[in-house]
Amino acid sequence: MKKKLLAIFFVLFFLDSVFSDEKINPIFEGNPDAKIKLILYESLTCGHCADFHKNVYPDLKKNFIDKGLIKIEFRSFPLDMAALNASMIAHCKNDGKSEILHLLFENQEKWVKGETIDELNKNLKDLIKSENLNLDFEKCTNNKDLEDFVINERIEGVKKYKVNSTPTIIINGKKFEKTLNFKNLKKIIEKLI
Repeated sequence: MKKKLLAIFFVLFFLDSVFSDEKINPIFEGNPDAKIKLILYESLTCGHCADFHKNVYPDLKKNFIDKGLIKIEFRSFPLDMAALNASMIAHCKNDGKSEILHLLFENQEKWVKGETIDELNKNLKDLIKSENLNLDFEKCTNNKDLEDFVINERIEGVKKYKVNSTPTIIINGKKFEKTLNFKNLKKIIEKLI
């Protein structure tokens, strides 16, 4: 009997440690070994962040990311509960890929509307379903490890880089202080190449 209990305890302990220690992967694009590393702090409910994804990111991708010249890491800086939930959705597959993040920004006007978090969550659930993302909204947004990961990205942004608004870009460890447009980013990046 003691051996069975010990075996059950071992299995439960082992399974708990496997699931609770699962590493959450950051979302990034580009060459991991690139000389130039960009970190983008953003909130999924931020209109300026969506504007960045629509109007700056495509040129950045075409001219630098796809050529292996930079690595860009997308970090969460949720400004409200809806952004926190959406960040957990973006990270839920834990594959480090950015497709869901871009989809959420591209469709921001569809889900960031309503007066309550319940309305926003319903809109987000509807988007997930309509896009066939194969994600369980409840499972993703109730994942304590994901929540801690997203909140810790925000805390690190404040402590390490003094992030106080979104979007904020860090280039090779230094906060980008100019107006955030492709022209200004291109000048800085070209100097670093």
